[in-house]
Amino acid sequence: MPETKNACRLVTPQPGSVGPQALFYQPGVSRQTTGAVGIHMQLATIPARSQGKAHKHEHHETAIYAISGTTGVRFGEQLEHDLEVPEGSFLYIPADLPHLPYNATDASATVVIARTDACDPEGVVMLPDLDQDVLSAKSRN
Repeated sequence: MPETKNACRLVTPQPGSVGPQALFYQPGVSRQTTGAVGIHMQLATIPARSQGKAHKHEHHETAIYAISGTTGVRFGEQLEHDLEVPEGSFLYIPADLPHLPYNATDASATVVIARTDACDPEGVVMLPDLDQDVLSAKSRN
């Protein structure tokens, strides 16, 4: 692998897996695939009527672009805020902010995630005390 400072790297999405956040990820740019030191980029798929687990990214900012579908995110110290993320929009998540992604629609959603942590998921901190059934709450509204 050439040094990242001396060569561009073309990467196709790697075989996917379910991460600790309970979503399906396909890594692209990372320390492992390119030697990157300050960025990680991957695809994530959130199936229809599903949700991830509460977590935060310790010391790392996250930027998300919604390629297809509409997702949502609960966020805040007690996940007290809710934001819809429609297709074609960007979402910024500050470092250390608890959040829980979900898809309350009948269609699968795909997003591109970029993070200032080249070796994701090393900076992921799971927050099981904040896990909640977002989908049931959404269906009651």
